[in-house]
Amino acid sequence: MSKKRAGFVALIGEPNVGKSTLLNRMVGSKISIVTHKVQTTRGRIRGVAIEGDTQIVFVDTPGLFKTKRRLDRAMVASAWSGAIDADVVALLIEAHKGITETVRKIIEGIDGKVQSKHVILVINKIDRTSPEKLLSITRELNEIFNFEETFMISAEKGHGVDKLKLWLASMLPQEPWLYPEEQIADLPLRVIASEITREKLILRLHQELPYQLTVETERWVEKPDGSVLIEQIIYVVRDGHKGIILGNKGTTIKSIGQDARADLIEFLGLTVHLLLKVKVRPNWQEEKARYTEMGLSYNDGNV
Repeated sequence: MSKKRAGFVALIGEPNVGKSTLLNRMVGSKISIVTHKVQTTRGRIRGVAIEGDTQIVFVDTPGLFKTKRRLDRAMVASAWSGAIDADVVALLIEAHKGITETVRKIIEGIDGKVQSKHVILVINKIDRTSPEKLLSITRELNEIFNFEETFMISAEKGHGVDKLKLWLASMLPQEPWLYPEEQIADLPLRVIASEITREKLILRLHQELPYQLTVETERWVEKPDGSVLIEQIIYVVRDGHKGIILGNKGTTIKSIGQDARADLIEFLGLTVHLLLKVKVRPNWQEEKARYTEMGLSYNDGNV
């Protein structure tokens, strides 16, 4: 009988608590964008990690937050769907922020939505607070909800991550692996490429603009010399946004393209030719096709 194990681990929590950083650390490659801004993960991103005979499929969900727009609502619905479908649910919180009102609401949601699952608490960024505060947070949260285990980690620095990965591997069911051994994500390469460029836009732009844009890979052409040509469209909602992205004499978009191309070369291991275009599309956040591209359900954005 095969001793192989496989299953899904959903990472949930507030925006910017380190879910994407933890996912990338576990997988050993950057497949989910990481920035200092909140709400950067939009769809559910699955990363595949191997631990011994176990294949762990991590689901990096959008942060859970108060919704205002259709896109917000679809993102939050996606997060809860990822948790409900998983074998293990890991609630991440930031050590230095402690127990916020949103964390309390997420725990209420876990209590009401997640049935018969392994639910664990992962306290991240432990280097930002004192051991006394960590113990206090752990005690209080476990009084609010009966977590199966509590782990204290630094996803950025790797502290405690190996112990967490070993425990997760031991809890997944005995099943054949779900993906080929060499596969690290179940996102199409076109989508990963779009996310890489979107990360560079978010890092470069400091206004509300990052939440008003999306990136779509329009063409992916494998060239005879082994290189790849990638053409992407950056959709924005207003003409003024287009000018911000282009910058004076195109300097901003050129810099963004250079940074994205460098990451794409590293990720793909190929020579990459990247062409970026900016188009104004005022209602892209209401277009069903954009939601499909992001792996979100358009109907989940309904009021």
